[in-house]
Amino acid sequence: MIRRLGINPAALAYAMTTLGSGMINNIFSFYYVKLFLNKYKISEGAFHQSQVVYMVWNAVNDPLFGYLQDTSKVPCCSQRRLSILYGAPLYSLAFLLAWFPWRSYTPGDWLSGLHLTVALCAFDGMLTFVLLAQCALFAEISSHHQNRLRLIKYSQVASLVGSSSILFCGVLSKNMEDFSAFQAFSVLTAVLSCGCMLYTGFHSEGRFDTKAPEAEIPRSVDGAASSQVADSASMMWRLTWQILTNRDFQLFVLMNFFQVFMLAFFNNFTIIFTEHLIPPDVLPSLAKSVMYGAGFICPQLLVLVCQGQLQNLGYYRIILFTFYVEVGMAIIMLALGPHHYYIMAFFLTANMVIVQAAFSLFSLPLADIIDTDMQKHKRSSPLSSMVFGTNALFTKPAQSLAPMIVLNILNQFGYEQLKDPGNNSDPSALEGLHSVMFYLVCLVPVCVAALQALAWRPFSIRSSHTLDAKYVDC
Repeated sequence: MIRRLGINPAALAYAMTTLGSGMINNIFSFYYVKLFLNKYKISEGAFHQSQVVYMVWNAVNDPLFGYLQDTSKVPCCSQRRLSILYGAPLYSLAFLLAWFPWRSYTPGDWLSGLHLTVALCAFDGMLTFVLLAQCALFAEISSHHQNRLRLIKYSQVASLVGSSSILFCGVLSKNMEDFSAFQAFSVLTAVLSCGCMLYTGFHSEGRFDTKAPEAEIPRSVDGAASSQVADSASMMWRLTWQILTNRDFQLFVLMNFFQVFMLAFFNNFTIIFTEHLIPPDVLPSLAKSVMYGAGFICPQLLVLVCQGQLQNLGYYRIILFTFYVEVGMAIIMLALGPHHYYIMAFFLTANMVIVQAAFSLFSLPLADIIDTDMQKHKRSSPLSSMVFGTNALFTKPAQSLAPMIVLNILNQFGYEQLKDPGNNSDPSALEGLHSVMFYLVCLVPVCVAALQALAWRPFSIRSSHTLDAKYVDC
């Protein structure tokens, strides 16, 4: 039935997890900082402590889950679709943890800090378990560039639909002003998200699911468990070292670290910057909801429109070009100044779009790195989850560093007292805060994108879009 409609079943099954995860990931990353700072009134110290714990957990769980999924003999870990099938319900439940306070919080309540820590760690743990399996599927469904572009295409369509959750959430809850409506929408989104990911769990299949794990260790006759643990640890370190010494992997990780930083910067603070830098009489609440929705929907449209360029030019040139565009736009905005409100709204939205669109292509270079690693070390099956997990070990801390650094800077200029732009505040203090926000919005993209361009230029895998498959697709 699906094939008769011209839909590829493998690509559809893969994309359903993108749809489900996109629905909840975008809402979580966009609203959690504002929720805990403005509604739960978490103290800066508790916020930083939660982010530090999250940063450590965020970095460590990726390589651990990656090693577990690549080497485990337990089907729910070793088979990608089963990891998604069993992880999806817990993933959706973890999403809901943040939106329901454990009691009526007073400003600086220690329990709000604990709540944030648990919500971040639970959500990221399940996100990692499910999406690592999906990332591994991307590399293992096919090694042919055209087939991978098809997965990207289906995934972007799914992400386009999933990203609309931000738009509907903003409109229905008035950008979280109606918190009860926000909570109800979150529950509905979690249920729909779970159903989408379960579809992948039932219908997707990786080409290596039936093969023995790369690091499978035979059981000793005498059952010496300690020897097996030592051998397993030794194998893990050896495989990880082989990944880390790949020059292209090193360059990609450095560039990706800054990309994750930029994603967190815009996802966490665009709503705060917009409320302070653009007056409500210029952009009413509904217009801002549309703006936020566009920031999450348009990246997928951009990637879909650029499918031809991806096929002809390859991801290397397109990713490099986005860095130059980011630098150019930020310099123009800096030169124009903060009082061109419509241009400011366009600039913030365009940055969200370009950063997210470029990030959507990062599975392609990682898949090529997995292919070259498999060929170089003559592996029977690829270390897909380990490569994605090791990449995350070094890049995920940027998700915590961005809000910690930005909040620290803003609080030095009185954000904690001036966080509600509607309050009657000292005009000079408010002007100073807005000035700092404007310079952050302009200078952070200039500096970060320039560093990314320097890191990305030496990347050597540039022609995979012109090559045939490295092994025969099933």
